[in-house]
Amino acid sequence: MQNNNFNDYDIENSNQNTFKDYILLIRNNLKSVIIIISISFAIALIYAITAKNIYKAQTELKVSKPGGNILQSPLVPEFSDFGSDRFIANEIEILKSYNLRERVAKALIDSFDNSRNKEKFSLIYQQKFSGPTNKLLSIPQIAALLKNTVSIEQKRGLDIVDISAESPSPTEAALIANIYAKQYRYFNLEINRDQLTFVKNFLDKQRKEKRQELNDAEEILRSYQERGGIIALDQQAQTLIQQLSQFEAQKSATKIELMASDEVLRQYKEELKKQDPRLAEYLESATSETYIKALQDEISQLQINKDLALAKVEPGIDITAKVKEYDKKIRDLKHKLDEKVKVLKAGILASSPEEVKALSQKIIEEEIKNGSLRTSLTGLAEVVKKYEEKFNKLPKTSLDLARFQRNRESLEKLYTLVEERFQEAVINEQSQPGNVLIIDDARVPNAPAKPNRVLIVIVGFILGTGLAFGYVFVKNYFDNTIKTPEDIEKKNVNVLAWIPRIDNMETNVSNKFDFIVANKPDSIPAEAFRSLRTRVQFSRPDKESLKIILITSSTPQEGKTTVAINLAGSFALSNKKTLIVDCDLRRPRLHQILERNKQPGLIDHLVGEFELDQIIYPTKIEGLSIITSGTIPPNPSEMLDSKQMEKFLAEVRNKFDYVILDTPPIVAVTDTEILAKKVDGTIIVVSADTTENDVFERAIQLIKHDNSVLIGSVLNNFNNKPGYGRYYKYHYYYASKRES
Repeated sequence: MQNNNFNDYDIENSNQNTFKDYILLIRNNLKSVIIIISISFAIALIYAITAKNIYKAQTELKVSKPGGNILQSPLVPEFSDFGSDRFIANEIEILKSYNLRERVAKALIDSFDNSRNKEKFSLIYQQKFSGPTNKLLSIPQIAALLKNTVSIEQKRGLDIVDISAESPSPTEAALIANIYAKQYRYFNLEINRDQLTFVKNFLDKQRKEKRQELNDAEEILRSYQERGGIIALDQQAQTLIQQLSQFEAQKSATKIELMASDEVLRQYKEELKKQDPRLAEYLESATSETYIKALQDEISQLQINKDLALAKVEPGIDITAKVKEYDKKIRDLKHKLDEKVKVLKAGILASSPEEVKALSQKIIEEEIKNGSLRTSLTGLAEVVKKYEEKFNKLPKTSLDLARFQRNRESLEKLYTLVEERFQEAVINEQSQPGNVLIIDDARVPNAPAKPNRVLIVIVGFILGTGLAFGYVFVKNYFDNTIKTPEDIEKKNVNVLAWIPRIDNMETNVSNKFDFIVANKPDSIPAEAFRSLRTRVQFSRPDKESLKIILITSSTPQEGKTTVAINLAGSFALSNKKTLIVDCDLRRPRLHQILERNKQPGLIDHLVGEFELDQIIYPTKIEGLSIITSGTIPPNPSEMLDSKQMEKFLAEVRNKFDYVILDTPPIVAVTDTEILAKKVDGTIIVVSADTTENDVFERAIQLIKHDNSVLIGSVLNNFNNKPGYGRYYKYHYYYASKRES
């Protein structure tokens, strides 16, 4: 057979769709495309018109990495960028933390309470869902809101952090950004001054306690003197009391300083244990090694000897040289201690992780200081003990007064020392700088930052276009129906012809739209039916072996009756004596199309009520006759499988050149399977964009069962608009020119 190539006009048949095919596919779904694009565009336009203006204010901070000593500095400065970036990243996480947002929220509420113009607050003072009044948000609500309205970013390659705040109110946007920067700076100062603040507060508490103790001691001394006791001591006793009280004050001050150092050291160690417990234990053992302890003991002893020399100074005796000698020895020993500590730091810090180096540095320094204080306290305790032995040898008559004066003078000197330490701690705290600098305050913006209304409309249009095209292509991709002749040929089924969609076929019930070869012979569909006739005639070399042809389909409403009657009409118009028989005994239609009575018909003949010539009716086309279905039987399958049916087919074979049988859909009932075994060949009608692939495959299996002969298929209702116009590129052009 030569009809396997269904392209009679030598048009290139490609299995791949061209760009033009896709354009035609869009055109065929143009209504859906326009609706989707219009809806998307309208939504974008409405949003662009109704969206609130959002203002953006920005402040800039310079966040410096805390400086260390030479031991913490990198060998090559260029290699410190990674650590700096990591430090900035950590600070940004602090900026984003809930604690900081909570502080900002509290500051915003304070600003709101102190503001006369409440309307400039749009974020924290929002309108209620019901009612015209506004409501001030709570601190947790504001903190949660700041997470979405404040953005924090590092400028690439710099230690600059940008804080941007957005709000419908330009004033509020600037206020939020500035408060955020200030609260972060305060928080940073608190962190950097944490230990200094602790020491200051501790000394302040001790200062107040010692002041009260001094007042009590003075009151006791005054009361004793008023009771008539001894009111004066000799010079030797006065000197002893002064020396003893001086050392007692130093001892108490050292003890207080040691207590503060112990607490600071405890906090440092607890923090380090969370990060590296082994390092915390190692630092404690390393700073207490024998050499360091010996240096601290020697320095402490020299300092005590110096203080003793100064305490025993007598008029006319110059001890300047001796004091200088003590100072030189102390200075040399401190230098050795510093060198030893430097080596110790270098060894420990070199092997410490980057994140604990600063903390390790603080612990080492505080451990050395703590050890020195303990050594000094031990030495001072021995000195005080010696002076107490002398003090207890005073005459009993003056001992009570001496004790009262000693207590008062000791507390006075101690209070003076604690006050000095406290003032030093205050100065140290205030002089401790933070590592955050606000380099640019946020200013009230003059124009909104968003929305970009033009961009929204453009994006809405582009998005709508993409959705529309996506809808068309996805719909086409997941469509399981047969669309083209290639879809049929992929199943190894020959395509005899493709019939274009007949306009108004679905909306108009007039018979002229079914019998197109008779009513509109110059139309494109009529030409397609003539092509079908030709291909059927030449489908076999022996034309006499193909006289009785069965027309069926997979499912109802695929156009099998239309194809059957127009194929029969085409044979008749080519001077072939043709008979069309309505074998669809369940839903017959041929009598309506050809305007004949349904009875008598085929069934009436098979049951013996009418002779063959009595049921054959002529039509308006010369050479075309029709046999209607006749009386509908209760058992169509048995009637079609009877001997009478075989006899009927033999009789009409001898009377006509071609006999066309219009049968029911083969998948629906078994009638067609029965007849397919009795005819010369079967043609299956496929409706484009309607017949599903799996149903069609099932129909082919049923036709080929028991070696039934399948001539081929006809693709009906084929529409060139979805992108397959190449099949009719020249055929349509030629036919349409002929019509004009």
